[in-house]
Amino acid sequence: MQNTEIEYRHVIQRCKDLFLKKNKDYGTAWRILRLSSITDQIYIKAQRIRTLQETGVSRVGEGIEPEFVGIINYCVMALIQLQLVNDSRTDLPTDELETLYDGQIGRVIDLLFAKNHDYGEAWREMRISSMTDIILMKLLRTKQIEDNQGNTLVSEGVEANYMDMINYAVFCLIKSNADTPLLR
Repeated sequence: MQNTEIEYRHVIQRCKDLFLKKNKDYGTAWRILRLSSITDQIYIKAQRIRTLQETGVSRVGEGIEPEFVGIINYCVMALIQLQLVNDSRTDLPTDELETLYDGQIGRVIDLLFAKNHDYGEAWREMRISSMTDIILMKLLRTKQIEDNQGNTLVSEGVEANYMDMINYAVFCLIKSNADTPLLR
């Protein structure tokens, strides 16, 4: 488990670094997006990963790893949007944004450790393609919950799905950095 934490935090640091650099370029223009629009952005990235896994061909020259990073960062954006649902600001100061990012990731890491304990790091034996499919399934669930105005009868809400998607995307990046081919 100790190795998992180090690997996990390394991946998250890469994602956060990119997130903050993009914030310098674009600011927090994403704050204008509705949650469903962020979900659709994540869906586009996950679908592209699946297409690349199935075809092995990228015509735009970008690989799978940047798409997993994008999934992580868009999911963090969605979690921040949920946290700031009553805050209409579209421009957040960088220090506040970094604190919000760290806070959401802290919650996701807590979830990881709880689930990793119960499941015994089963993700290490999973195929990256299976985890991609699970991310896509969680996206379809999220879209359905959004279409139902957030109402569920017995299921977790969108927040739990975003958190799970972050964890699966991090797992895929950990596995890909362990010399496991991403097309598997």
